[in-house]
Amino acid sequence: MKYRNRVRSRISNLKDPKNPGLRQNVLSGGIPPGLIAKMTAEEMASDELKELRNAMTQEAIREHQMAKTGGTTTDLFQCGKCKKKNCTYNQVQTRSADEPMTTFVLCNECGNRWKVCIAFSFHLVLELLKPAFLLFLCNWAKKLLQARNATNCGSRCSD
Repeated sequence: MKYRNRVRSRISNLKDPKNPGLRQNVLSGGIPPGLIAKMTAEEMASDELKELRNAMTQEAIREHQMAKTGGTTTDLFQCGKCKKKNCTYNQVQTRSADEPMTTFVLCNECGNRWKVCIAFSFHLVLELLKPAFLLFLCNWAKKLLQARNATNCGSRCSD
């Protein structure tokens, strides 16, 4: 069955009125009969069809890249390929809800992509929360000191 389908494909491509170049190359000897037997559908396609497929592929790549542009820019990651720290990351819940999120990183310089291990994802969260957490601790400590000073002041004043 596979052999029969390959023969039908060759005959169809040679008879295709939109692909006169293939037929002309076979008849003139530009493509030997042994080579046409081994050619893929992409190799037998007309120039017009090859350009259309290429345009569609490029469009799909652009759409895919546009979908990947969202994310958070950071310098916490260093690309293993270009060694720069201009990266964008996304965190996605790829496993069950009780498992940590998976961090996907994209190097904005060279386009290299990689996945970050779980331990480093936790480190990233700590790094991102550090400024907010430190601010929280400072405010909490100020309130604690103010409360303590207010109670100590009253005891000193009564002595």
